[in-house]
Amino acid sequence: MNKEKINLLLVEDDTNFGAVLKDFLTFNDYEVVHAVDGEDGWKKFNAGKFDLCILDVMMPKKDGFTLAKEIREVNKQVPIIFLTAKSMKADVLRGYQVGADDYLNKPFDSEVLLYKIKAITERGAAETAENDENSQTEFRIGTFAFDSKLRSLSNGNEEYKLSPKENALLKLLCLHMGDLMPRELALVRIWKDDNYFTARSMDVYIVKLRKYLKSDPKVSISNIHGEGFRLVVEE
Repeated sequence: MNKEKINLLLVEDDTNFGAVLKDFLTFNDYEVVHAVDGEDGWKKFNAGKFDLCILDVMMPKKDGFTLAKEIREVNKQVPIIFLTAKSMKADVLRGYQVGADDYLNKPFDSEVLLYKIKAITERGAAETAENDENSQTEFRIGTFAFDSKLRSLSNGNEEYKLSPKENALLKLLCLHMGDLMPRELALVRIWKDDNYFTARSMDVYIVKLRKYLKSDPKVSISNIHGEGFRLVVEE
């Protein structure tokens, strides 16, 4: 049985780069619709059904941030990756605030883009639907059982009742299991702001979660310097 292809919307105003990227993604077995500016992207988004959107930030007629905001108003689930020449923290933060799932700064390795598409689409709607009643609430973390609905983390006879922020942070880590959980993403979604004080607060909660999980030596939360955290369970 043939596996159904994943549909991508690529919105990129550089026609040469857009055509090359579309061919590359098509060669890697994705269905790709290419839009040449923000307005064209909005029109094609509404005319089709997409599993993931790849949006350039700097575009004529309508920039990527505006397009992402409009997409989020009608579809809160579809994952969004931004392609941008901008690397300033304020721009990255703005991207996450309008609902981005990931960011790639130009120029980038096309293989990295493939990895990100694969990781995001495999996580599915659970990551972007964290407040949805039907989103995943039960996780296995090594020998631990985590129920985010009950805010319970247990390991045999050991059980911890998590605070709301501990619970939300651990759930976000679980949804990115084995992958990078960006700092900005957690700060915007849980603390609603990214500044020195909220960042230090999150670091404190990471330390608390590590303490809870230390009874299983195969479980760890690693710090990816300047980027975020990664929840890992060794085989």
